Amino acid sequence: MGRINIEDIVDIADGSACVMLSEAPEFRSAIARGADFLDRLLREDGTIYGVTTGYGDSCTVSVQPDLVAELPQHLYTYHGCGLGESFTPAQTRAVIATRLTSLCKGFSGVSVELLEQMVRLLGHGLLPRIPSEGSVGASGDLTPLSYLAAVLCGEGEVWRDGAIVPAAPALAEAGIAPLRLRPKEALAIMNGTAVMTALACLAYSRADYLTRLVTRITALASFALDGNADHFDATLFLVKPHPGQQRVAGWLRQDLSCAESPRNGKRLQDRYSIRCAPHVIGVLADALPWLRESIENELNSANDNPIIDAAGERILHGGHFYGGHIAFAMDSMKNAVANLADLLDRQMALLVDSRYNNGLPANLSGMRGPRIAINHGLKALQISASAWTAEALKLTMPASVFSRSTECHNQDKVSMGTIAARDCLRVLELTEQVVAALLITVRQGVWLRRRLNPSLIPQAALEHMLDELGTDVAVIEEDRRLEPDLRLLLGRIRGRTWKLYE
Repeated sequence: MGRINIEDIVDIADGSACVMLSEAPEFRSAIARGADFLDRLLREDGTIYGVTTGYGDSCTVSVQPDLVAELPQHLYTYHGCGLGESFTPAQTRAVIATRLTSLCKGFSGVSVELLEQMVRLLGHGLLPRIPSEGSVGASGDLTPLSYLAAVLCGEGEVWRDGAIVPAAPALAEAGIAPLRLRPKEALAIMNGTAVMTALACLAYSRADYLTRLVTRITALASFALDGNADHFDATLFLVKPHPGQQRVAGWLRQDLSCAESPRNGKRLQDRYSIRCAPHVIGVLADALPWLRESIENELNSANDNPIIDAAGERILHGGHFYGGHIAFAMDSMKNAVANLADLLDRQMALLVDSRYNNGLPANLSGMRGPRIAINHGLKALQISASAWTAEALKLTMPASVFSRSTECHNQDKVSMGTIAARDCLRVLELTEQVVAALLITVRQGVWLRRRLNPSLIPQAALEHMLDELGTDVAVIEEDRRLEPDLRLLLGRIRGRTWKLYE
């Protein structure tokens, strides 16, 4: 099987790509070889962890031969104790695709039939209802993935056409027979990093887009504030050679006209939230390549335990279920993303404050005449943006440092990777809300700046962005509820509506 990348998982999650299992004989035989090897060991009375023994700390407990077939069902049953919000259908598709990617490596001892059943679920849109809470990220995502194992066997509940229904009749109506899991198959499904890695793929895609969108907003904010574009000079950035930071500065140069020196009474040095924007956004831009490497290495790994080396006829007991790389990636990403929210929050504070916005009205109110006194512009929006920013910053405490000893001290060091990934998605959600607020703000700010000075003409890319924003968000003269505008813009952000830089 070829290497799968983040974009493949994202496309499967959003429904723009489907999953098919290779018909190549060499692939099918490689998968079958592992399952056949386990069957032979069982016939020879071999001791196999999780097949002829109990799980975890119970690995010293031998399972009688006549009970071996029941063990997988017990594993997914007793792990059915998740709570919290259920993962969305898109997130669940990503989880199934990520687990399938790992199992298709051929080192998990599962059957082709199991892989085909997972493909059937995706093909028929029958997606396990998976609670989001209950994983410590080692021994893998046991509790959430147990819900996948249960549905494969016709138990539990599934998402179908946006509603949650019992799995058994849903599978029956789709013509899918429930599986009876072979020895080790429940362990292979559950004992891995699929949930945290799937969420990391989705998080990466959103963070990558935000680097571009926050840069474009910064350019619009600089224009609205009548800022000094020379802060993004090419020679200036040559002397600090972080490539992502340099790329962000280059994007800003594309969007803004740089004069040889400050003119027309502009400040010699703009405040940090404008002047240092490449240095803030650049942290995430420079982190993205190694974040991709960590996420995609995990995505393309066999990460359960034990690993089945059918070619060498060995059972290898290790700890590949440990999600430390994803935990660190997600803890790092959420920190860099929250800093984008903080950057935009500070830009908004400048834009709405008549002491700092270089001649724009207080709160960017567009009203003129006697009704000025009862109109408050973006006053409340700035408060909300600060609230969303504060919550995002609060969540930057790294989850990976909160390891807990669990399961009778067998799992005495765990990754917390799934909590880190969930936190990261929440930080992204909050930051996107701040971005929506800033899109309204910079659209209003540029309109007011040009009302003061109609001769000001933005660069073509900014003008195009303003035209697109104008189709969604009217300028604000008389106060109005902004929640509908915010929700519309959030849809645009998450749908990656705007084409931003190359």
